[in-house]
Parts: sequence; C-alpha cells; structure tokens
Amino acid sequence: MQSIDNQKLIIMNYKKDKRVILTLDAGGTNFVFSAMQGGKEIVESYTLPSMADSLENCLGQLVKGFEHIKGLIPTAPSAISFAFPGPADYKNGIIGDLPNFPSFRGGIALGPFLKKKFGIPVFINNDGSLFAYGEAMGGALQDVNRMLEEAGSPKRFTHLLGITFGTGFGAGVVVNGELLMGDNGLGGDIWCFRNKKYREYIAEDSVAIRAVKRVYKELSGDETELTPKDICEIADGKREGNVEAAKKSFAEFGEMAGDAIATADTIVDGLVVIGGGVAYSSHYIFPALVDEMNSKLKMMNGSQVGHMQMKAYNLEDPAQVKEFLKGGAVKINIPGTEDKIDYDPEKRVGVIRTKIGASPAISLGAYMFALNELDK
Repeated sequence: MQSIDNQKLIIMNYKKDKRVILTLDAGGTNFVFSAMQGGKEIVESYTLPSMADSLENCLGQLVKGFEHIKGLIPTAPSAISFAFPGPADYKNGIIGDLPNFPSFRGGIALGPFLKKKFGIPVFINNDGSLFAYGEAMGGALQDVNRMLEEAGSPKRFTHLLGITFGTGFGAGVVVNGELLMGDNGLGGDIWCFRNKKYREYIAEDSVAIRAVKRVYKELSGDETELTPKDICEIADGKREGNVEAAKKSFAEFGEMAGDAIATADTIVDGLVVIGGGVAYSSHYIFPALVDEMNSKLKMMNGSQVGHMQMKAYNLEDPAQVKEFLKGGAVKINIPGTEDKIDYDPEKRVGVIRTKIGASPAISLGAYMFALNELDK
C-alpha cells in the first residue's frame, strides 16, 4: 500500500528516471511505436500497418517497429510496455482470440515472443487499466488532490476508477498506487455489467459509439450515418439535425454509464476519471451520468437509499467543483485536550474528464507500470 507521500515521491522520481521504455499503441489497422523517458516521449513515433490477417507478418511488424525505435534512442531500453486488446492473460503476456486480429487464434504468447527477441522484460495490459494508471500517477488524481490541498481541505484520494468511452466501455482500477489486475487479468472490467434499460443486454450496448448513433436514429428518424462528433455538433447547433434527439442520445448514454459506474465505484470508492473519443461530449453526458450516480434505490420497507453511499460531483461544473472542494470540512476537539483536528464527514467522489487525453494517459500508464514492475 502506498501512502499519499509515497505516491508523490514516486511521481517526482519518475520525472528524473533515466530508464527508457519502448511503447506501442496497438490497433487492428496500425501499430504506432515510440519510447518514453522521464514520463515523456523522446523520439518521433513510428507507424506501421498491423497486418493483422497474418500472424507471421503481424509479429514481423512488431519486431520491425520496436527495432526501429531502439535504433533511435541513446541508451539500451529497460523494458517494453504497452496496451493490447483482450481477451488476454496479461500477466503472462498471452493474447487470446481477437475479432480485429484474425490471425490471433488459440492463444498467442506475444509477451514471451518479444522478450526472447529483445532480451528485456515485456509488460502488456489492456487500455482501460493503463488509462487508469496513467491518470492516477500523472493525471487527474494528482490534479484533484492538489486542488483539495490548495482549498485547505483535509480530503485526499488514493483510489481511482478510470473509464474510457469509445468503441467500447473500458475501465481500470487503481488502489493506493497499485493497478488492480485480478486473478484472471479482468480487474476493472465493467463493460459486461447488466444494462439498466435493456436488462438482458450488457451495459456496453448503451455506453459506446454505437449506442449514441442508435439512439439518435431512433429518436430523430434520421437514418444518415453520423458519428458521435456529428451528433454533438447537432446538439451544439453547429450542424443541421434534430437538436433535441441529439441531446437526449447523449443523456441516455450518460444515464446508462452512470448506473454501471455507480455500482463499480461503490466497490472502488475513488475518483472517477473519464476519457476516450466520446468524452468530448461531456457537457451533455456528465449531468445525466452524475444524476444517475446520485439517484435513489428503494428498500422493501418503503424507505430509500442512495445508489451510492457517497455523493458524486460533476467536476466539469465550476459550481459543483466549489462545493466538492469545500465538502464538510470542520475542526473538532480531541477529547481531554485543547487540540483540534481536521475532520471532513462528507463522503464524496468526483467525476472528471481527462485533461491529458486518453492516448497520452495510456502511454504514461504503460511507462509507469513498467518502472513500477522493474523496481519490485
């Protein structure tokens, strides 16, 4: 378990760390290779087609890309660390059957393959986990704790639930500076939670790009193939279309996401940070999302309880930020003495959009995870 002070020390030290970590942004179409040192990219990224239809060609592209980056750096790399789609046995570096990598069937020992090729440790995780780790160690978690400190609040956060809104509904969990992996490498997966509106379906069907597009078509009757960005522009009045349907499509997205996030964060009890392609529509998504997190559930005795035991605040709303920072902070007496101690009785969490971006957070998470594992 890492204390707040220990986390600050780790973050301060990684910025001075001289070790170089090779990184990869892996997609079904392209591989983008790079290298990080001191928490920053130190070379120009290098892109190759993934050639996912052929295992031999795909593995060849991975070797070619990492060799190219290795040739650009001034010192020998200490490790390779990157996100790769699942299902996977991330701990052992084995990738399972992937829909966008047809050549990966029956289990591909990608980590051990690269370790043998380059003779250095290889760490592979899913993007949701590395997004959460990057935001915990060098993003939102540190920013929010700094804001609380500057506001004179005794409240601090050490737990984080990272969420990505995009093609899918990704997530990762960090507890006291440690990434939750799980015994099966599934720590933080919430995409398969039950869907609030369509109970026989998974949450992701209402919390992904396809959901925004589907709901807008249902509400507007417009069969045009639009992206969430297009629909957001309609909601903003910058593009022709059904404004009310556009806004409602994001509100439903937020409500469905809020239901799943409330369940997950009841267990995690930490800051919620959101990134991904659909997150730019947070001004339409977050109000419904936070309202759902703060909604009530019934008990059979007729009373009601909160969906969460904590109050959720939308940290994209300046008025709510002010209330969040204030909390319920008071000073109370220590019995039998004249001394006082800070006490904040309000249980609360914040929901905030990434400020560094999902892709940089994933890269930083991969880098930080590698350093942490090398130091163990």
